[in-house]
Amino acid sequence: MNDGDPVDRAPASIGPYSHAIRAGDLLFVSGQIPLDPATGQLVSAEVSAQTERVLKNLRAVLAAEGASLADVVRTTIYVTDLAHFGVINEIYGRYFRVPYPARATVQVSGLPRGALVEIDAVAFMRDRR
Repeated sequence: MNDGDPVDRAPASIGPYSHAIRAGDLLFVSGQIPLDPATGQLVSAEVSAQTERVLKNLRAVLAAEGASLADVVRTTIYVTDLAHFGVINEIYGRYFRVPYPARATVQVSGLPRGALVEIDAVAFMRDRR
């Protein structure tokens, strides 16, 4: 996947970047936005549906690299309105388990394609070569 090819069940990259790059035991996953992999379009105007799609896309990229959400040690959530924090947090909590990854949430003025939420991640690849 590091050659920039699209990942099954995740949308193709919308720019000149890789879905994920491995550096030693760490896997750096590019920010995922709520694009439907089949159509390449935003899934909805609702933050709940967008958050679900972002996390499914993130999970698909991790799986393509032999990792899972359980391997994630750090995420950054980018959101266009912190008023959506509660909804995003509730859905995020359904995808991650204790111990939860370290995390930052940042309000931004805009995201690609008009998305309301984007999440990137760093995973620890426990002795996988």
